[in-house]
Amino acid sequence: MTQNTDTTKRPRRARLLWGTSLLLAGSLALSGCATGTSSSSPSTGSSSTSASGTGITTAAAAAPASTSSTTAETIANTAAAAEAFLATLSDVQREAVLYDYADETKTTSWSNFPVTFVERAGLNLADLTDEQRTAAMAVLEALLSDEGYATVTGIIGGDEYLLENSSSTEESLGQYYIAFFGDPSDTSTFEVQFGGHHLGINATLDGTADAITFAPSHLGVQPAVYTNADGEEVQPFATIYDTAFAFYDSLTEEQKAELYQGEEVAEMVCAPGGTCDYPTGTGLSGADLTDEQRQLLLDVIANWAGLSDEETTATALAEIEATLDDTVVNWSGATVYDMTQGDGIYFQISGPNAYIEFAAQRGSAGANVDGVVTAGWGHVHTIYRDPSNDYANSATQQEAAGMGGGPGGAGGGGTPPSGN
Repeated sequence: MTQNTDTTKRPRRARLLWGTSLLLAGSLALSGCATGTSSSSPSTGSSSTSASGTGITTAAAAAPASTSSTTAETIANTAAAAEAFLATLSDVQREAVLYDYADETKTTSWSNFPVTFVERAGLNLADLTDEQRTAAMAVLEALLSDEGYATVTGIIGGDEYLLENSSSTEESLGQYYIAFFGDPSDTSTFEVQFGGHHLGINATLDGTADAITFAPSHLGVQPAVYTNADGEEVQPFATIYDTAFAFYDSLTEEQKAELYQGEEVAEMVCAPGGTCDYPTGTGLSGADLTDEQRQLLLDVIANWAGLSDEETTATALAEIEATLDDTVVNWSGATVYDMTQGDGIYFQISGPNAYIEFAAQRGSAGANVDGVVTAGWGHVHTIYRDPSNDYANSATQQEAAGMGGGPGGAGGGGTPPSGN
């Protein structure tokens, strides 16, 4: 389908989100390219982009570099940013954004589906003033590393790019919500939930134990590569692809035979916002990896577990590394990083302390742009969960509410279309 260039009838509500200083404008170099020619990637495995999505006010100041290097600093800075955001809200808005820490809503209000299918918790940033939106995004700036923030805002920018340029009729593209479960404080435990269509961040911050977990969370992307309002190329998943293929290419032929499940890209087993039995399935055991290969696998995992400061990342990866012998990895789809060939890749990493799926979607869900990859390589859903510590064990996952309302989704209203 050719590009839809008639945007006069397309809603502009989502564009309100980007009227203030949101993104790391031009501060991070693009990694990789649309054809899959990979470049060297950071040791942390975090995604990098040249800048984020469209709709940015170019006169706005760039986001400051992260000043946190320890878990305690990140918790303190995030709590302070959350309090500053709450101070900008009315009493009604505060009530809407704050939930009890153990409220099970946190498990049903995030998904890979648009916000029109699965209702998000908290406040829609499109309904906030410029001051309030800036303060809301400052919470993410405090929580995430520069690379993590660039990944998240690159994902958001992709949604807005589709809103403005694609054939999609989904009006909620670019709408994102923020909620807090528990009172933000560096002396207690609280969760920051932030998400929309291709993003669901659930970060639990425990000031009593100096601990942060990002499980469970959803990072998705569509399209693979796009051009922002400043004419810069953005590839939010560049480093994920780089690290994944660095691991795959390090394997021997015998190891690849154990790892590989077939040419057809596998379906996602544990969808974002859904319950999960954490299947190990078949594949290559972590016990059969060399030390170098184990580190390359940890680099892949760091794309999800390493979204925050260096100490938090190191702590999470150390826990995962301790059970790497009991972790199983499998792969299907393409075996060469070339976005001009095939339908993309699927991989699953299943262990006691980390469960990750990366699943290329076979369709574009109607979001077509002429000359832009919006399916397969360019339409990906991922999930990161910790079977031992999801939500810091504060809640049990329920199925995300769907179109018909209530757990489980349909409720007589049908199920959301596949491939969103």
